[in-house]
Amino acid sequence: MQLAEDFGSRAIARLPSAALRRIVVSSVTGAVIETYDFFLYGAASALIFNTLYFPTGAATSTASVAFVSFFAGPVGRPIGAAIFGHYGDRIGRKAMLATTIIIMGVATSLVGLLPTHDQIGAAAPLLLVCLRFMQGIGLGGEWGGGVLMVVENAPARYRGFFASLVQLGNPLGLLAATAAFAVVCELPDRELMSWGWRIPFVASIAFVGLGLYIRLNLAETPVFQQLKLDDDVATVPLLEVLTHHRRAFFTAVGLRISELAYFRIVSIFAIFYSTSHLGLPRALILQALQFSAFAALLAIPAYGWLSDILGRKAMFVASCLFSIAFAFPLFALLDTKDPSVIKATMVVVVVLAPMISLGVGASWYSELFPARLRYSGASLGFQVGATLGNGLTPVIVASLMVWSAGATWPISVYLIVCACITLAAAIAAPETARKALT
Repeated sequence: MQLAEDFGSRAIARLPSAALRRIVVSSVTGAVIETYDFFLYGAASALIFNTLYFPTGAATSTASVAFVSFFAGPVGRPIGAAIFGHYGDRIGRKAMLATTIIIMGVATSLVGLLPTHDQIGAAAPLLLVCLRFMQGIGLGGEWGGGVLMVVENAPARYRGFFASLVQLGNPLGLLAATAAFAVVCELPDRELMSWGWRIPFVASIAFVGLGLYIRLNLAETPVFQQLKLDDDVATVPLLEVLTHHRRAFFTAVGLRISELAYFRIVSIFAIFYSTSHLGLPRALILQALQFSAFAALLAIPAYGWLSDILGRKAMFVASCLFSIAFAFPLFALLDTKDPSVIKATMVVVVVLAPMISLGVGASWYSELFPARLRYSGASLGFQVGATLGNGLTPVIVASLMVWSAGATWPISVYLIVCACITLAAAIAAPETARKALT
């Protein structure tokens, strides 16, 4: 079976299905490694770093430095997207994929080797923040390259499905990171705090070696090869995106807002709300999130496949309408305190709200931009949306909880507003399913 087609007027060599499978495996593997590295930091921040790197009595406020440490990653993501998007459109997708996976692996491994505050003083938290920022830069450049390797090689009629497979790296990486940390947390506290927590971080370098080996054996995408043959490579792709493709860029940003808002509230705020306000055991909500992650592994490729049949726009609109309709029932169902109801609610919310956008968005963001600007446009739009959703939602939700004296209705209103922004972006975006890439 030959998988590829003529991209518009460009005569692109056909790609054997075996080669496409290698590309998909490479992109998914890289996405798992990058997400594992990124989420591993999050797992350690609450259990390890607050004690070893931000101890009480440090010169800088523990709370403020910990905040900067956590958000240094999301802040670095659009910067990484801009840097690697530029060179990905100038030099090629393959070279950037190899570079980003090295950056992530080195940063994560160095975290595992980093001396503590007791050993080197204030330099320890500063270096930790720098390494977190470095992780964000690597992840910011990784997503676009991994997705484009698949999108620009897949046949138009299956492009949504194949691109969605790359997004499996998100739940798989999250499960891998939490599992790795759960294993070392079985150690006695003294061993865990001295050396045990470092093992998952240092082990990342071995995973990176595997991912790098796979990626170095891939060929450049035929679309980029044709750009070079036609001497049509953009000189300053990001500048072109922001001057001539602003609508596509802001559309890509808007398409991410509801996804990230819902995911942050369900994955983080729901834990706080269920344990602190409802008095439920932490294990209950964590188990519900685990069920949701496993359900996402099936839902993401299913949504990608459906988007090839029904269209990208229809899938996003359906997700937004559900997000609007479920904003108030979400907390009403959590308030029942019924374990079965809560688990079912979490699975339904995750699968029908953020996962539709995650599964379908990989192909749609890429299809919004022409080939010569695709790495820069898709990456930056995706990562700016991620930074806004990840960065603003926790602050807004915390402020709303204080303002409303613990009431959840303002948070439901916030979810509706975010869903309306994404709905407007989805309606404004062109339908690209099953169409040749430009």
